[in-house]
Amino acid sequence: MTTNPKFHSFFERTAQSMKESILHQLKFSLAHDVHSATKRDWWLATAKAAQERIIERMIATQAVHNQQDVRRVYYLSLEFLMGRLFSNSLYNAGIHDQTATALKELGLDMDELRGEEYDMGLGNGGLGRLAACFLDSLATLDYPAVGYGIHYEFGLFRQEFSHGHQIELPDDWMRFGTPWEIVRPEYTQTVELYGHVENVFDDKGSYVPRWKNTTKIIGVPYDIPIPGYGTNTVNFLRLWESRPSEKINLEAFNRGGYSEALAAKTQSETVSKVLYPNDKTEAGKELRLIQQYFFVSCSLRDIIRRFHRGNPSWDEFHNKVAIQLNDTHPSVAVVELLRILHDEEEMPWEQAWDIVTKTFAYTNHTLLPEALEKWSVPLFQKVLPRHLQLIFEINKRLLEQVEVTFPGDTLKKRAMSLIEEGGVQMIRMANLAVVGSHSVNGVAALHTELLKKHLFADFNSFYPGKFNNKTNGITPRRWLQASNPRLSALITSKIGDGWIKNLSELRKLEQWADDPAFQTDFMAVKHANKVDLAKIIQRECGVTVDPSALFDVQVKRLHEYKRQHLNLLHILALYRRILQHPKLEVQPRVFVFAAKAAPGYDLAKCIIKAINAVGAKINSDSRVGDKLKVVFLPNYRVSLASRIIPAADVSEQISTAGKEASGTGNMKLALNGAVTVGTLDGANVEILEEVGPENIFIFGLTVDQVEDLWHKGYHPRDYYNADEELRAVIDWVGSNYFTADEPNVLSPLKRSLLEGGDPYFCLADFRSYCDIQAKVDEAYHDKVRWAKMAILNTARVDKFSSDRTIHEYAREIWKLPAVPI
Repeated sequence: MTTNPKFHSFFERTAQSMKESILHQLKFSLAHDVHSATKRDWWLATAKAAQERIIERMIATQAVHNQQDVRRVYYLSLEFLMGRLFSNSLYNAGIHDQTATALKELGLDMDELRGEEYDMGLGNGGLGRLAACFLDSLATLDYPAVGYGIHYEFGLFRQEFSHGHQIELPDDWMRFGTPWEIVRPEYTQTVELYGHVENVFDDKGSYVPRWKNTTKIIGVPYDIPIPGYGTNTVNFLRLWESRPSEKINLEAFNRGGYSEALAAKTQSETVSKVLYPNDKTEAGKELRLIQQYFFVSCSLRDIIRRFHRGNPSWDEFHNKVAIQLNDTHPSVAVVELLRILHDEEEMPWEQAWDIVTKTFAYTNHTLLPEALEKWSVPLFQKVLPRHLQLIFEINKRLLEQVEVTFPGDTLKKRAMSLIEEGGVQMIRMANLAVVGSHSVNGVAALHTELLKKHLFADFNSFYPGKFNNKTNGITPRRWLQASNPRLSALITSKIGDGWIKNLSELRKLEQWADDPAFQTDFMAVKHANKVDLAKIIQRECGVTVDPSALFDVQVKRLHEYKRQHLNLLHILALYRRILQHPKLEVQPRVFVFAAKAAPGYDLAKCIIKAINAVGAKINSDSRVGDKLKVVFLPNYRVSLASRIIPAADVSEQISTAGKEASGTGNMKLALNGAVTVGTLDGANVEILEEVGPENIFIFGLTVDQVEDLWHKGYHPRDYYNADEELRAVIDWVGSNYFTADEPNVLSPLKRSLLEGGDPYFCLADFRSYCDIQAKVDEAYHDKVRWAKMAILNTARVDKFSSDRTIHEYAREIWKLPAVPI
């Protein structure tokens, strides 16, 4: 802290002001005094005191934006994985240390109060967390922006384990409300669904389609202010909550039909009830489609309302409005805007389509065909009949253009069509997003090349220059400053705090990478973070771990392509070696997993059971002792990630090459001084380029090798038969040794690797993975070498700041000027 007397005076005034605001909020907002208040009351009072200051800046920001009629970007995402906002809000508002001082004077510990906040249940994985990081960067860099999503009552789910099995419980994050949101009933929107289309004569004598007899639901917006760091800009995230157009059928209620009277209310409120309802059933699919249309319809109406406030004509719409589609979920927005312009505003098709394609840009986040959304034509006909007609018309015009460019090329038409032919026609929403946008970007250099080469190869040749790369990034305010205050303080003591807003400043740390004193300090920070995580592991898992062991971390969504089961096979190999060679010297390791599996993803849930079962056996085996521990922390979420990531020594980024679009966990872990073990997949390729090959452990098949092996014919049994250790561990996990009380419960895992064809090449990469892990052991044993590697990972991943990513979006896609406040 500076010794400037003026700064000290300002600090003290701010701390005193915060103290007074906290006491005021405690009394007049929460009706408590200092004697009756609980920890949660104190947290709420402190959050409300911070929100006062943030809202003042938000009002000033929006006033400038409105007065100047600025161009804005609107970021549409079905997920915003915000986590806890308390620490970030205080840091970004510039009052973190003053608030800590104020609370200390009140006899309170700010670290304890942080734990009173529930994570916002608005997202699932990397997609939603990326959106949250982008909002932070947009505000920090003074770009006018609004995020749009859904105000879910329940998040994905709260995960618990019962006998090692994942159990899904409601994530009731809104149970006691949140101090961060502001309800905005004055901006309520109406959404229409179902009904049918009739052709009628309009008042000009034209025969036109009209969408009639629709069911209406209401969208009520809730705003969450997003303060920037080191700036006065405060943008906001607007979330839509579904409500019925009529609360109750009073006639039915009066005649005793109570359930009937509330049926419409219940059905309408279901739309924003849960993030990602299980879509194994037709009802689940229908709800998902309605969710997506509900939030884009509300958002577009809101965008248009704001635009018309200062622009009576449509001529300037695409100059004032940039809309970014975060993956395919919001892609129905393309046809909804077209419907509004063409049907409601009676705009000629060509003019309406021109506005649509100049307004939208699309980010693709996946190379997995099954993750590219498709809806059946019958479902669209039922829920959005007019939109279906418009999609067929868009497709007709598209295929006419394709015929002109590629005469007689039926294969190209089939690949590029918005409609997939088959038993039941399916609408390809990714194709719709590509056709309806002026820009399509991937999220890592490799990912974008694969999009252009494979997934959208025909579109890439049809639309030259439309495809581009924007490698993902993370906000250092959340993932270093707030999550790892010890390391943040150490870095700032060496290079100042400029890195918080300009991450390239971290490069200055390279000069101390070989310095023994700095290495000692850096690894002391890591050890202290590991001590903290060990306490969490003891509390959550009942397992005692040694903080001096290597902490090997794999934390991410549970999916076969992310290959948590490859990690498990290596753990089994280590376990077997220790049992067969009791005097074997191994580097003690704590394997830390955290992940949720989708409720309907049976094999992913089987992998969770397998890790827990193997872990239980290893952790209780006296022959192993502290050489090996395996823990699976339940209910992975942002707040838990912020405790795990600073404590990691090794970052497991082991997806099958060509399957991970980018990954952002790899960036967070490297920024916090973890060394990556990874394949040449996603952003791992670019991390390798930045940190250097001597500071990362790369293994496994490349994308080209995977493709070549697949085309030649991949036979996992060949690897199984040729490698005695691999064969032994697969047979071991597939037996009942680890699950004697549940016979054959893990057999689906073994079947997927052998009879199921091992679609993600675990067996092909197993030996390479084991070999690289031996090199990790060797490197970690050399404490000086490891410390240097850890320091250089932190120092050299400045490229992966979301500030850099957002600057690129703003400059190259949105053409968006910054507007300092």
